[in-house]
Amino acid sequence: MRPEIQGIVETVLYVDDLEEACTFYEDVLGLPLMAAFDGMKVLKAGTAQNLLLFDRMAAELDKDLPGGHVPGHRCDGPGHIAFHVAISDFDQWIEALQARGVQITSRVTWPAGGRSLYFDDPADNVIELATPGLWPNF
Repeated sequence: MRPEIQGIVETVLYVDDLEEACTFYEDVLGLPLMAAFDGMKVLKAGTAQNLLLFDRMAAELDKDLPGGHVPGHRCDGPGHIAFHVAISDFDQWIEALQARGVQITSRVTWPAGGRSLYFDDPADNVIELATPGLWPNF
């Protein structure tokens, strides 16, 4: 019998300017920086969830670390991530993003009642803030 997946620990977005992207996520979304390594930043994005920002070019290279070998990886074109936000905070997020000059590219109300905001980060990744009601398990 196959064991059950417990959740997603990390999500990676690939960026061309690591410092600019990290500043965006810290300042605009309030994600605290937890660690920084050569070509990579790690931001807390929930209780046991992390957003990793990788320098696009550096991520393609294999890395030998003291604990083992990490294969290189990549993503071409814009990526996407959706952050969980409370329904009660949704309108405040609109105001907070607009106050920081972030252009909201789309707003969606889903059939089950969830709501989403979409905007781009500095690397053109598509970022979503989503409330419960988006998926049957959320």
